[in-house]
Amino acid sequence: MGLALGSAACGGVTAFEGGRAFAIVGQPPAPPPPPPPPEKKRVEVTAKQIVINEKIQFEHDKAAIRGESHSLLNEIVDTIKKHPHIKKIAIEGHASSDGADDHNLKLSDRRAKAVMEYLVQHGIAQGMLTAKGFGETKPIADNESEDGREKNRRVEFNIVEQDTAKTAEKEQ
Repeated sequence: MGLALGSAACGGVTAFEGGRAFAIVGQPPAPPPPPPPPEKKRVEVTAKQIVINEKIQFEHDKAAIRGESHSLLNEIVDTIKKHPHIKKIAIEGHASSDGADDHNLKLSDRRAKAVMEYLVQHGIAQGMLTAKGFGETKPIADNESEDGREKNRRVEFNIVEQDTAKTAEKEQ
């Protein structure tokens, strides 16, 4: 009986116990759409960096952090607090090739220090942070296009020291 029901369920005529036979017609419903790709996190920790997938925004040609970046910086603070194995972080400021080299170096340094100050004001120990600007000396993209120059204007968070025993514990 089970075998007959199994083969009958694949189409054709189906009969239920005590009922009449009826024909199954039409198309089955379409499968549900695939789930959307996972949202890219704004802040992620890798083995060597705290990666931010958004830019920290500054006032034009200044080291003042714009208000719309405060939530991103708050996420960075939370991420650092949630990863106690991270012991030292180097905050690096970078610039595009627009403008004078010396000006870019000083501006990127002031911006890195402004980010460090924000983190300290929000509970990160100053002793675990360093901040330095590199100006346009470490580009990650071509400075010949506006898109490339925009990518080069960035702040990076490099993990300089971490407790590898705590990292291993967390992974288990």
